[in-house]
Amino acid sequence: MSTIRTVCVYCGSSAGTDPAFINAARRFGEILASEQVGLVYGGGVRGMMGAVASSVLEHGGHVTGIIPEFLKSKEGIQSAAQEIIITPDMHVRKRTMFDRADAFVALPGGIGTLEELVEQMTWAQLGRHKKPILILNISQFWDPLCALLEHMQRLEFVRTFSLLVAATPEEILPKLRAAAARVSEKDRAGARETVERL
Repeated sequence: MSTIRTVCVYCGSSAGTDPAFINAARRFGEILASEQVGLVYGGGVRGMMGAVASSVLEHGGHVTGIIPEFLKSKEGIQSAAQEIIITPDMHVRKRTMFDRADAFVALPGGIGTLEELVEQMTWAQLGRHKKPILILNISQFWDPLCALLEHMQRLEFVRTFSLLVAATPEEILPKLRAAAARVSEKDRAGARETVERL
């Protein structure tokens, strides 16, 4: 049985137009801190990213920010985070986020958020890891993606996929923990030699 000690959160560097998005990010940050689950995220101070990280810190939680050198001035750095890792590029950033996380959660965001989420789903489908992946479907933000995945599955372009869906921030950790409990620590992160070749 594996445990959830850290969660990697993918989300937008913008706030979006619906206040429910930022409110959900702040609430999830509060929950992470109260449950003593560390946040791993993109390191920025703006938008959804800034909201979730600031909330974790305000409630006494631990934050690891991982940001590539070229984004430091564009997105800013959450200087209050207990750990900041500067990477040379996006590839190293994503790999470091993978290594530091026990599970992945996608909040509303843009193309970068979608790309990070789909990459983790791809790695899982290819058998590279068994870490839980979840989307927080606030205000039905992810409905179009869910419909597309179901469409791909009906047409047999996608085999079965494990994508957890939560409607509220309160549902996230229970769903992640239940999924993690079905996987051993050894199997969770995949074989080191295969993960290194991703």
